[in-house]
Amino acid sequence: MRSLRVLFTVLLAFVGAVTISSSAQAAEGKYVALGDSYAVAPGTRTYDDAVNDLCRRGPLAYSRLWAAQHPSVAYVEASCSGATTADVVNTQVPQLTADTTLVTIQVGGNDVGFVDVLANCVLTVDDQDCVDGVEAAKQATQTTLSTALAQTYAAVRAKAPNARVIVIGYPRFYTISGTCGIFGLSDTERRAVNSAADTLAGVMSARAAEAGFTFLDARPVFDPHTICSAGTVWLTSLEWDKLNESYHPNVAGHRDGYLAALNALTG
Repeated sequence: MRSLRVLFTVLLAFVGAVTISSSAQAAEGKYVALGDSYAVAPGTRTYDDAVNDLCRRGPLAYSRLWAAQHPSVAYVEASCSGATTADVVNTQVPQLTADTTLVTIQVGGNDVGFVDVLANCVLTVDDQDCVDGVEAAKQATQTTLSTALAQTYAAVRAKAPNARVIVIGYPRFYTISGTCGIFGLSDTERRAVNSAADTLAGVMSARAAEAGFTFLDARPVFDPHTICSAGTVWLTSLEWDKLNESYHPNVAGHRDGYLAALNALTG
């Protein structure tokens, strides 16, 4: 009988240890990644399913890398290439739950047609045509997008009331008077494109602050590594054979740029 009692005591201790361990793991929280193509794999050239997955997700995106470094945190990848704020509200925000502890959200560029603006700047021979397109996108950012972001952030907070929410910004693309010389866009066009990133950052930062969210400003993170810089470049330049890879963070941009900056905020 004594041996049975000892065995029973050991079993109880083991079950208790497992229960405590499981509870501790559950207490680590839940991370949900929301966003557009910048939050998934375009630019990394590595995809889960390059043919059938229209969201273009892959293992080298910054949210995946963060999740891999924090295996005890439950992870949901809701981000999808091409997403607008409306897409985030309608299809991604519903994946948030009350027990979500961390949210990253990176969206806005598609709302103002930034891809089309870039394409126009690349294709046009008229600097002013590029500048005019950028100015129109900046105006839309300050009006239409500003309202849409406020509504989107409110929807996130409603579904994840206790989560820390980090709004991920977009980088500038170019180093002006850098190593690219006269090839590609002119410096006038490059300045215009960079100014659009500045406008986006200003609006996103303001709406994030109003919502009580943290804003991760990607501009100082990426500035030493933008296109035409002398150092390691963290962004893909124009690639005619792979247009959907162009102007996105590459492997280093996700790992050494976004992931490192996110880790600096979250630990």
